Amino acid sequence: MDKLKKVYVAGHRGLVGSAIVRALQDRGFENIVTRTRQELDLLDQKAVAEFFEYEKPAYVFDAAAKVGGIYANDTYSADFIYENIQIQNNLIHSAWKSGVENFLFLGSVCIYPKFAEIPVKEESLLTGYLEPTNDAYAIAKISGIKMLQAYHKQYGMKSVCLMPSNLYGPGDNFHPDNGHVIPAMITKFQNSVDGKVTFWGDGSPKREFLYS
Repeated sequence: MDKLKKVYVAGHRGLVGSAIVRALQDRGFENIVTRTRQELDLLDQKAVAEFFEYEKPAYVFDAAAKVGGIYANDTYSADFIYENIQIQNNLIHSAWKSGVENFLFLGSVCIYPKFAEIPVKEESLLTGYLEPTNDAYAIAKISGIKMLQAYHKQYGMKSVCLMPSNLYGPGDNFHPDNGHVIPAMITKFQNSVDGKVTFWGDGSPKREFLYS
C-alpha cells in the first residue's frame, strides 16, 4: 500500500474499524477518510456512489456492518440480513466503479458451518448447516465474499476477505444481551450484586477469540 494514497475506512467508529484506523496511523498513513453514519448513510445507494465519485479512495477497508451477539442476531434477523447485504453491495459496487485498487472485506467466523472443525479452516465454508441463531448475518457475509469473487472474475477487481474469530476489545458493545460474548460477560460480572451470573448454553461449545 502506498502511504500517500487515500484510504477509506467504513465503520471507523466500531470495534474493528477503530482498530484499523489506529493501525494505519501507527504505520504512517495520514490520508485516511472516514464518515459517520450521520454524514453518510451506507444504506443509501445514491449517497454512497456520490461519496466514492467525490473522494476516489485507492483503498477501502469495509468494517461497516450491523453486528451483535446471539440474542440480537436471533431477534432481529431480518434487519441483519437486509442491512448488511445493502451496505456491502453499495460499498463494493461503488468501489469498483470508482476504480478502487484494493478492497478489504471483513466478516466473521460465523460464516462457517455450526459443526465445523476447530480451529476453523477456510475449506469448511459452505460444507454444512450454519448456526441458526445467526445464519442471517452469516448468509449476508457469505454473499459479500461471493460478490467480490464475481467482481474479480468479471472485472478484475482486487479484494481480500478476512473472517476473524470472535473479536473483543476497545470500542466493543457491552450490552448484556445484544453485545458479543466477552463484553457481555464483562458487563454481567460488573453488574452482579450477589456474585451470581447467568450465561446461555451449557458451556460445551468451543469458541476462538481474538483481541482487536
